[in-house]
Amino acid sequence: MPVPEGKDFLTDSPLALASGAPDFGAVDFGAVDAEEAWIAVIRKMDETYAELVRQQVELEEKNAALEEAQGFIAGLLGSMTDVLIACDLAGRVEQVNLAAERVFGQLADALTGRPLAALLDPSSPTSASDVLATAARRQRIADREFTLATPEGPQAVSVNGALRFDPRGRPVGVVLVGRPIGELRAAYHALANAHEHLKRTQQQLVHAEKMASLGRLVAGVAHELNNPISFVYGNAHALKRYAERLITYLDAVHAGSDAAALARTRGELRIDRALADIPATLAGMLEGAERVRDIVADLRRFSSDNREAREVFDLGSVVRSAVDWVAKSQMPDLAIRVKVPEGLEAVGHPGHIHQVLMNLVQNAVDALEGRPDPRLDITGERLGGPDGERVAVRVRDSGPGIPEDILGRVFDPFFTTKAVGKGTGLGLSICYRIAEEHDGRLEAANHPDGGAVISLILPAGGRP
Repeated sequence: MPVPEGKDFLTDSPLALASGAPDFGAVDFGAVDAEEAWIAVIRKMDETYAELVRQQVELEEKNAALEEAQGFIAGLLGSMTDVLIACDLAGRVEQVNLAAERVFGQLADALTGRPLAALLDPSSPTSASDVLATAARRQRIADREFTLATPEGPQAVSVNGALRFDPRGRPVGVVLVGRPIGELRAAYHALANAHEHLKRTQQQLVHAEKMASLGRLVAGVAHELNNPISFVYGNAHALKRYAERLITYLDAVHAGSDAAALARTRGELRIDRALADIPATLAGMLEGAERVRDIVADLRRFSSDNREAREVFDLGSVVRSAVDWVAKSQMPDLAIRVKVPEGLEAVGHPGHIHQVLMNLVQNAVDALEGRPDPRLDITGERLGGPDGERVAVRVRDSGPGIPEDILGRVFDPFFTTKAVGKGTGLGLSICYRIAEEHDGRLEAANHPDGGAVISLILPAGGRP
């Protein structure tokens, strides 16, 4: 602001005259103060302009972000295959997506503002009033069936919905998202087919594992039956020879031969030796026949599938039978040590436990294949603990052991380290399940001196 001519800004101003300001004489302070005032005004204008520019930049950035967000939301709504309808609390349509436009055959402008009830078929299981009542209770709409009124006719959809809130947290409307039930049924049908295929595949694998176990069982039983049957067969041939000699001697007796001739015939046919051998031969045949009878009885008992028939059985005999039927027939040079105390009894189904032990022995034999000096140690003991008396059978081999990274997965279904065609990965998994069904457990570990140790722990029977 310029100072008028002839006026002193400090001494001639009304404020200075009224207040009796002192006269500074010839010093012209007015021009200096005016320049400083103009400089201050210019600086303030610069700051204000800079602030306006900064606000303008921020506003433009926010507008760009808003446009980007709107474009993203529009693209998202346009790419949705599910029908989306946004309504206010009165049930009037506020916004729809492209999928809804396709379903109803109308543009969004034509659908906006219409009541929700106008978009639903009268036969719809869920009505517009049901939607508004659910929204009034502040509840979600979950998998409700709607029937939309479309140009092609009623179309069933499965709808999920929720309340829509404003920035202050107040409910302002409802958002509904629906998917045609036909698509869901197709998806469920495909899922059911995949599940059935998986079940059939699993059944086939379980059947393959059962057949492999049956093959091992048959081979073991054949080996176990071979000894007593061979014994019976050999003794039967011996008895046949003895019978022929006795018949020849009796024919000579009945023919009336004299004593000298009978004595000579008796010596030539070695009748006395045959008579001495007959009791032992008959006893051996009887022992072999009893052994065959016991094996058949074991097979009958072990093949029983009555899961409810729990009984107290001798664990030692089951262990020895499993070893005889598997290990001895597959690896004759295997050094086997079975140390199970007499009278060690368990509670359960002996046939199922026999299956578990056969599988454990088979896995140990597989691990010893190609190893020098193969050795198998099976021990049994009675355990105590807070969950009652238990018995444990531990199968240890002299193989390479179980790698630490897979030690926790050996009981997983379909997990196997064997070559393709040599295992399904279900053997130990089935054994683990059988142990759990017997209120027991199956544990895997590595022995400090080498080799793997699989422990089967079962409820104890009887008293120690």
